[in-house]
Amino acid sequence: MTSAIQAADEFHAFPRTWGAEYTAVGEVRFRLWAPGQEQIALRLNGSETPMTRDADGWFELLAVGVSAGSEYSYVLADGTALPDPASRSQKDDVNGPSLVIDPTSYEWRNAEWRGRPWEEAVIYEMHVGTFTEEGTFRAAIEKLPHLVELGITAVEVMPVAHFGGNRGWGYDGVLLYAPHSAYGAPEAFKAFIDAAHGHGLMVLLDVVYNHFGPEGNYLPLLAPEFFHPDKHTPWGAAIAYELQPVRRFFVENALYWLHEFQLDGLRFDAIDQIGDEESDQHILLEMAERIRREFPDRHIHLTTEDSRNVTFLHERGEDGSVPRFTGEWNDDFHNAIHVYATGETDGYYKDFAVETERLVARTLAEGFAYQGEVSQHSGEARGITSTAQPPVAFVDFIQNHDQVGNRAFGERLLTLAGPEKTKALLSALLLSPHIPLLFMGEEFGETRPFLFFTDFHGDLAKAVREGRRKEFEGHAGHGKEDEEIPDPNAEATFTDCKIDWRKPASPDGVEWMNLTRDLLALRREVIVPMLGSARAAGGRVLKAEDGLVAVAWDFPKGEIGMAINLGDKPKPLPELPGEHVHRLPADAGAGGELGPASIVVTIRAGERG
Repeated sequence: MTSAIQAADEFHAFPRTWGAEYTAVGEVRFRLWAPGQEQIALRLNGSETPMTRDADGWFELLAVGVSAGSEYSYVLADGTALPDPASRSQKDDVNGPSLVIDPTSYEWRNAEWRGRPWEEAVIYEMHVGTFTEEGTFRAAIEKLPHLVELGITAVEVMPVAHFGGNRGWGYDGVLLYAPHSAYGAPEAFKAFIDAAHGHGLMVLLDVVYNHFGPEGNYLPLLAPEFFHPDKHTPWGAAIAYELQPVRRFFVENALYWLHEFQLDGLRFDAIDQIGDEESDQHILLEMAERIRREFPDRHIHLTTEDSRNVTFLHERGEDGSVPRFTGEWNDDFHNAIHVYATGETDGYYKDFAVETERLVARTLAEGFAYQGEVSQHSGEARGITSTAQPPVAFVDFIQNHDQVGNRAFGERLLTLAGPEKTKALLSALLLSPHIPLLFMGEEFGETRPFLFFTDFHGDLAKAVREGRRKEFEGHAGHGKEDEEIPDPNAEATFTDCKIDWRKPASPDGVEWMNLTRDLLALRREVIVPMLGSARAAGGRVLKAEDGLVAVAWDFPKGEIGMAINLGDKPKPLPELPGEHVHRLPADAGAGGELGPASIVVTIRAGERG
């Protein structure tokens, strides 16, 4: 086993600012920024020792004879004991003691893994707590062969940073360095990642750097300057990223997950809420450029969620290299497809109620539907031209945790649109040149809901319950009395969301699995080879009217054609480049017609002049 002295060189290739770190065998440096406090003591294994404070509010103490797993807390002058804001692990919940972690205690079996190229990515989004009955990292390992056999190449794990309570989506994390204890210890998360690498799977982690959750966040008490009193996000006070201690907290967090857990990438949640106008360089740019410098020999993929439809973070080098971020979650694709399939136009779907087919076609051909036009939902212009982006800069999905969970009753697309339309859209998702993302269970036709769930108590539970119900009024699928909407804090709301692993073996599940497997095999064979050389979207709209959408993409190594009819009547099949490689149903396109709920995909392979 690697010693703690070696760990300083092997795992701490970049300087650490926050938290408890081994500096030699048995020697741990505890460091905390708390300018709001004049005195803090370290409580370590039951004994308290005053920490040294400098003029900038940094508290530090070097302790010897510290074994891994030792409990510690920071004790304020009034006797209040708090966890480490940069805790690497918690004994129990977010309010209890933190644990000293030796980063070398896990022995990697697949240490030579370097990842996979982005164009090979087929992403599977999963929530650890509902992915299996046990809801743990260890239990999730057992399902990895299922994903590999299907053709998945990347698992994207919803946030695991420690949040209040045992149940939650993870977007209310407060201890951003500590894997949630209900899922398992840090070693268990490493074992999951290690096992995935052994199967040839990349692992991406969803991280939230735009706010902290409402329970267990003690930073306002320790460092009021951490937040802007006059700037706000939808979830509370905005973060003061321009301050160096704050900035290093987040930059080092991103490096920490990629280095110590050997993750293959990160998905940055709601970056439009990360305002950093006061800094010389935006923190997101610093993060991305720092990550690229630190990991030059690994495939590291960084994706963003951003309602602004911007491209400056994702631009490519002349050789196709990725200097900053790799791709962006394309909500426009989902929203247009959802309206196309269901006819729902409530809330943010209002933007896609007019000329729906044109907007669907535009997202397929060019990336964004809104490229500077005024949003009917917000009343403001949104987006810029996206045609210069390569198709792999867009991560597409026909459902995900947000789009299902933002419904009062958590219905999946299959429940809303029916199997025929959903299968046609699954085909479009997996055979377009964009990067596809599946939501857990989608591959076998899961119909169990994915609801919003939490584990809060008292006044906080009441506030979350009432606030969420009010929020649902702006979303499609409300339609029932408030008292019928599942209580986010009820345990049954959480357990109702657990994946039904009996379904893949059912006749219906087998049919869905076969379709998904066949589509991914076809993608691997004929789509992926075209993507590495693609430097721009390359798409053109062939038809977009009355239920019919047809698009073609030109690449240096060939062409792809796609025609979809979700209308009620057969339509003439537009001329598509190349030969038919996928038809659903099997007679789609026969006689020059495309029937309702059908799709045809064509390929013309070969170098273009």
